[in-house]
Amino acid sequence: MYDLLLKSAKLVSGEICDIAIHNSKILEINKNINRDNFKEIIELKGNKYVSAGWIDLHTHSYTGLELYSDNPDEIGLKSGVTTVVDTGTAGALNIEDFYNLSGQYKTNVYAFLNISKTGIVQQNELSDLNNIDLELIKSSIEKYPDFIIGLKARMSKSVVGDNGILPLKLALKAKAENNHIPLMVHIGTKPPEIEEILSLLGKNDILTHCYHGKENGLFDKEGAPKKELLSALDRGLHLDVGHGKESFSFRVAEQGKKAQIKPHSISTDIYFRNRINGPVFNMATTLSKFLYLGYSLAELIPLVTINPAKAINLAKKGRLEKDMDADITIFTITDEEVELIDSLGTVIKGDKKVIPLAVVLKGEYIDLEEVRL
Repeated sequence: MYDLLLKSAKLVSGEICDIAIHNSKILEINKNINRDNFKEIIELKGNKYVSAGWIDLHTHSYTGLELYSDNPDEIGLKSGVTTVVDTGTAGALNIEDFYNLSGQYKTNVYAFLNISKTGIVQQNELSDLNNIDLELIKSSIEKYPDFIIGLKARMSKSVVGDNGILPLKLALKAKAENNHIPLMVHIGTKPPEIEEILSLLGKNDILTHCYHGKENGLFDKEGAPKKELLSALDRGLHLDVGHGKESFSFRVAEQGKKAQIKPHSISTDIYFRNRINGPVFNMATTLSKFLYLGYSLAELIPLVTINPAKAINLAKKGRLEKDMDADITIFTITDEEVELIDSLGTVIKGDKKVIPLAVVLKGEYIDLEEVRL
């Protein structure tokens, strides 16, 4: 007997098929798979889409620190997200605690290690260069190679203080010393100048908060992409949304779409305050915002599946294919008016709403109505 069969699954392409799952892997995707040999069968008739499990590439999901934190299952499986990646909440001094905590959740949890050994104990973790210990970074990655999938450097004035670009140069040194592990770079207010940051980034680098509405952004006053951005993209830079409380502007996202500077991944930068009070709330709300911006479903789903998985080298996730991990998101899109707000307080009225209905996580079918009770 096999474990689970999803009948009449509607793919983003519109194709209807069955998905067989066994031992936490996708066994087969085909039309009219015989239902006789399965322990559990889920009928998915109607307007229910199925995709590879959503991956949120930018979250704060380490509950050991109070400034930015949230429960991985609250921002993960209960929101239709099967994999959350914490972006630098923990550093080398507390990554062991985070690793130990992560095993108690159903949602898959991974971490970008903050280049500051303290993690985000306070806002200015990179204002003291003594917090950047390259040997501690290396030993942490060696100890948790399947948990730490990258490094994180927050390169804005409130974080680096008077150190300017120096923390990023040290982060790039740490990246080079650790087999060019992916590096996520947060951008915001200056200094350092965005042009200086971009000049150093390229392959295996992820720039998050790409559509923030502050000065020191990726576009000039006329909405054209800065030349340093175009050069960095040519070198392989990955653009991530990282919505957050202060880092997503409808106006800037519209500039990006008009200039064909589209994100490679959509992420939330979610933690308990912007989940409960907004403007983030969850991944589905963030996806609804991009539907409002004119992106098609076929454009959006790779930005929360294939692309983030590729960016952090999760070879068995992000694709709905045979032999991949059986992490799946089941969702619908309703035609209804929905109020959406960006990080600057701009409110718009959308006409489509993304609603997650269920997930398959490590091969287990989980109805989200039941887990939200």
